[in-house]
Amino acid sequence: MRSGHKARLAVVTGAVLVTGACGSAGGATSVSARPAPLSQAVAATATATPETPETPAATGSPAPGATGTPAPRVPPQTLRRPKADEPVRVPPPKLSDFTYSFPVQGCRVTYQSQLLVLPKTTIWAAKGCSFVSPVNGVVDEVNVKNRWTASTDRGADREGRFVTVVGDDGVRYLGGHLERVAPGIVPGRRVTAGQILGQVGNSGNARSTASNLYFAISWKTDPSLWWVRRGMVNPWNYLDAWLNGNRTLSPRDEMTAVRNRTGAAPRCATLCASKPKPKSKPTERPPRPDDKHITVGTLSGG
Repeated sequence: MRSGHKARLAVVTGAVLVTGACGSAGGATSVSARPAPLSQAVAATATATPETPETPAATGSPAPGATGTPAPRVPPQTLRRPKADEPVRVPPPKLSDFTYSFPVQGCRVTYQSQLLVLPKTTIWAAKGCSFVSPVNGVVDEVNVKNRWTASTDRGADREGRFVTVVGDDGVRYLGGHLERVAPGIVPGRRVTAGQILGQVGNSGNARSTASNLYFAISWKTDPSLWWVRRGMVNPWNYLDAWLNGNRTLSPRDEMTAVRNRTGAAPRCATLCASKPKPKSKPTERPPRPDDKHITVGTLSGG
């Protein structure tokens, strides 16, 4: 009797377990139940428990800067530049076959780079500074005597003592207002660039000014064409190059272009007239003695 009751209870319990294990949500039964994929499980978890941003816990002390108290400043740091390498010196390009020297040596000089009256420049320098040949060449004209006078103001005499050199480049260079001409500098003398030709002064019509060198560039002409000698080519670009930059910058091409435009013997156009010579007063002869009014004295004495 008791064994039959136990058998019926086992059958009922097994049926309940099989029904609960094999049942599905829709009521259908299956042989086995598979677990949901991992991705679906993660998605379900994220949906079920959304994250919330973390907020600082409320405390009794305010955040830094909330009460207007400035934050501590960091002192600025001094940046030190790394020491640069020395610049690489590149020699200037060679612009001609000739090498030039600035016409005043051994002294501080100033000059204007603009056309004033004539195409020449005045190089201001102390009296006695050396006037040197700008280029290798031959001495052309030399004037060792200061013939200029204010009464006549002859154009040929205005530069006072001067020396001209016709360079190997075919250009003539004039240095005027000299204090003196160097010994041995005579027409036909061969000179080299930088050789002393004289000393700076203020002879000629510069006698009332500070000492200076009248410097001009032209081409060789007969001495009677003195207006060509005193300057036909603006010289300052070449002076700038010889003093500060390229000593091979040559005025030869510009001189040739000017000569082709004006001709080798152009007429004088600027500051050409001299003052007329003052008329000499007739010499007054002493009056002839008048015999009637001659008083003949008598010699007195022993």
